[in-house]
Amino acid sequence: MIYDVRQTTSYAYASKVAYAHHLLRLTPIDRAGQRVQAAALDIQPAPVHRREGRDFFGNRLTWIDLAEPHDRMVIKVAARIAVESADAPAPDATPAWEAVRDEVFAAIDIGPTSPAHFLFASRQVSLDPEIRDYVRESFPAGRPILAGALDVMRRIKADFTYEIGATTVTTTPPMSFALRRGVCQDFAHIMISGLRGVGLPAAYVSGYLRTGNEAAPGLQGADAMHAWVWVWCGREAGWFGLDPTNALLAGDDHLVVAIGRDYTDVAPIGGVVFASGRQRIDEAVSVTPVG
Repeated sequence: MIYDVRQTTSYAYASKVAYAHHLLRLTPIDRAGQRVQAAALDIQPAPVHRREGRDFFGNRLTWIDLAEPHDRMVIKVAARIAVESADAPAPDATPAWEAVRDEVFAAIDIGPTSPAHFLFASRQVSLDPEIRDYVRESFPAGRPILAGALDVMRRIKADFTYEIGATTVTTTPPMSFALRRGVCQDFAHIMISGLRGVGLPAAYVSGYLRTGNEAAPGLQGADAMHAWVWVWCGREAGWFGLDPTNALLAGDDHLVVAIGRDYTDVAPIGGVVFASGRQRIDEAVSVTPVG
């Protein structure tokens, strides 16, 4: 499947910004099952300095400096991406979760996709005992890891309410778990916390969800950047994406922009502005199949 991606993010400031420095993680890259045919990132006002690079996990980074006084900033992403996801194995054909847990603790690989990086607490994901116990219910002795992870995903979809505004980007997993509501970031963080709590590697993925999908109408999170979970199912099976917001295996409808330990590693836009007063953020996303 080939998609045209368009994203516009607008910042309106209550007062003039004299200077700003931003770090952007908005440009998709080639990954297994995903090929970026073209990508462009436009920023207005035009930066006086712009630098491109990669982080440890391979995500594309763009650093910009804005020295022209401005009360509005607009960032536009345009990309054409081909996606061909691998078929997931039968859940019951994956190794027992205890075997995967033992395998990762014996791992010596420290490369960017090593499960060792996604096993412990991180800046926005604590190892909360209540979340651990909730997830542990899906992993009785000997259960295949993918079967257990799918069960966690479906339970989160059933037990939690998707509600924009109930949480913020700084809401912690224990807080959203207690609320039983939130958005895709919260559900991904909860699932990651619980899986790591029982000794299973889980990563945070940011990206896009196909919009206007007639085959699966009503998908939540398609009108903005989306988040889901990467679960490691052992050396032979590898990594698989699970979307707890929609109770779906991530497939051809999911386009990856960045992967990290939690939202902090993949935040689309960050930085510092020299100004006073509030700011308003508006975001519009479309992911349209073209072939």
